[in-house]
Amino acid sequence: MSQINVGIGELAVSKMKGEVIKTFGLGSCVAIVVLDPKSRAVGLIHVALPDSTINPEKAKMQPGYFADTGIPYLLREMSKLGSHPKGQGLIIKLIGGAQVMDPNERFNIGKRNILAIKKILWSYNLAVVAEETGGHISRTVDVNVESGRVTISQGS
Repeated sequence: MSQINVGIGELAVSKMKGEVIKTFGLGSCVAIVVLDPKSRAVGLIHVALPDSTINPEKAKMQPGYFADTGIPYLLREMSKLGSHPKGQGLIIKLIGGAQVMDPNERFNIGKRNILAIKKILWSYNLAVVAEETGGHISRTVDVNVESGRVTISQGS
């Protein structure tokens, strides 16, 4: 079984049986997992911040870093594997959005990420079917491409 590791602001998509897509240490960051039962494609993006207007240059270089540029990027990459270009029929799961480094909830980046992601998904008429978000713990996520099974563990 081969593993594709996804870093902050990165994404991976696959249809290859035997592959696992994994991201580590989700604190305030959010992993968006998309599964397409029709094309059997799987995608995962590791979003760090909600809005690219704070750093348009970074958004051009690494669109997955921000929710507003990352979600369209993820949908484009999934469409290359046979998914609907607007994401129709995708199963979407969210993991992360914790307040790990911000115990007093001063910046609320985790919450802001989750809200921005849901708002953008809603604009595509896409809904989240499952989520493990919030709290004060770091999470690691892996997705088995063949089965679509999502495994979440605490810590890195």
